[in-house]
Formats: sequence, C-alpha cells, structure tokens
Amino acid sequence: MEKPQRPPSARGIHQRFNGTMHVSARVDYGMRALAELAALSTVDPQARITTESLCTAHAIPPKFCENILRALRTAGILDSKRGADGGFRLARPADKISVADAIRALDGPLVDVRGEAPEDLEYAGQAAHVGEVWVATRAAVRSVLEQVTLADIASGFFPGRVRHLLDEPGAWRRR
Repeated sequence: MEKPQRPPSARGIHQRFNGTMHVSARVDYGMRALAELAALSTVDPQARITTESLCTAHAIPPKFCENILRALRTAGILDSKRGADGGFRLARPADKISVADAIRALDGPLVDVRGEAPEDLEYAGQAAHVGEVWVATRAAVRSVLEQVTLADIASGFFPGRVRHLLDEPGAWRRR
C-alpha cells in the first residue's frame, strides 16, 4: 500500500499527517535573521547588517535568505539600503514587531485548515463543532505569537503567559 502524500502547504505553521505542528524553514530562517537584527538594534538602532553576514551567522542558504529578507522588507518589518554602508535593519523598534507579524509576512495566516480559514469551513452531523476546535487552536497560537516580540527574543525575557507555558511540566517533551 502506498503511503499517502502530504498535501502541499505554503503556510508557516500547519498540521502534518503525523499530527505535529510544523514551522517552515522559511519562518525558522526568518526568525533567526530577525533575532540577529533585534539584538543589533539594541546596541545601535541605525546599524545595518548585510545579507552575507546573516547567511553566514545562521547557515542560511544565500538565495533563500535574500527572498526571506525581501519578503520582510515588503511587509515593512525591515528597512534596507544599498551600497558600501548598506544592509538591513529593523524598520521599527523590536518591541513593536511580533513573531506573528513575521510569520504572516513570510508564510501567510497563522493557522488554516487545508488552505482555508477555519471559520469558513462547515462540518455536518456529529462533526458540526470541529470548526470551533480549529478556531480555538488559532486563538491559542495567536495568544503566544502575537504577544512575543523580537525584543523578547533578543532579551530572552518572555511575557508572563508565555513564560508560564514554557515552565509547564511536559512543555519541553515531544509527544
């Protein structure tokens, strides 16, 4: 019997066949670059870093990194300048950019179901309330990703609710 193929998804976080949540490489690499830029901005908000430096520091494939940085610039998260003193920097303060902002800029909505918004789905019969579970899941994901900012990541200090989740027994255990 042939193993079923996972449907393609362009989302940063989505449900895979094995039931785990998945963060795309695009989002992971983007967050690495943004963490670097957030840390740099705490030292000098005007300082810029080159694509090459970001690629090297975080082992990001150069073309992939360029595409990620372009998407973040288009979304207004990054500012860029060409030339000898050029490079990228955050377009606004790190405490005003959430992880959710970055994910949406790179991969679209935080949570969808088979490429559709959970509130647009209709279920019949005994499954009538399944859509409510997907909406609640989206709300839970938002409650973390919209609260955590790049400044939080740079400092390692997270909002209370997020810190509480990190400290829960089993939080660090995969299941």
